[in-house]
Amino acid sequence: MLRWALTFASTLRHTDILEAVHNLTIANHTMPDPPLTPHGEQQCRDLCDRFPFHSSIGLLVSSPLRRTIQTTLLAFEPEISRGVRYFALPEVQETSDLPCDTGSNLSVLRQDFGDRPVDLSLIPDDWDSKKGKWAADHVAVEARCREARNWLKSREEDHIVVVSHGGLLHYLTDDWTGSGKFQ
Repeated sequence: MLRWALTFASTLRHTDILEAVHNLTIANHTMPDPPLTPHGEQQCRDLCDRFPFHSSIGLLVSSPLRRTIQTTLLAFEPEISRGVRYFALPEVQETSDLPCDTGSNLSVLRQDFGDRPVDLSLIPDDWDSKKGKWAADHVAVEARCREARNWLKSREEDHIVVVSHGGLLHYLTDDWTGSGKFQ
């Protein structure tokens, strides 16, 4: 279990650094599920070039928001090229209910990414509702992260990349260093 936690935390640290359209100005926070900027896409390619563990990754997981799917497809292209499974996991979606942090409807994701090697089968139709299990409150986010940790722990792969969001990663790892900017 300790080996899993150390590998998991190390991998998470490498993925939460990329620029999406909503990062450019607060006015863009009203934009639903914004994509990466061209600069963010280049950051993904740069991450791909300098990430030293491509050969050991056995599973890719991301939030189903556009920017995290794009990040995974670009930054972990070597894994995708060699057939590593890639799941979009709704439990690791962003924590707020701002439009920029609310994912697209599953039918839109299927249209946008249906021809890409991302498995959308774990996403229920209501994942983007921000209600009930998907609410943007502390209790719901903690419960989703507990469920995500259990799902990840149940996997047989030794090294799993999780591409998610800064606020969510604090809950997922229980590491609150630097969390003040999300409050």
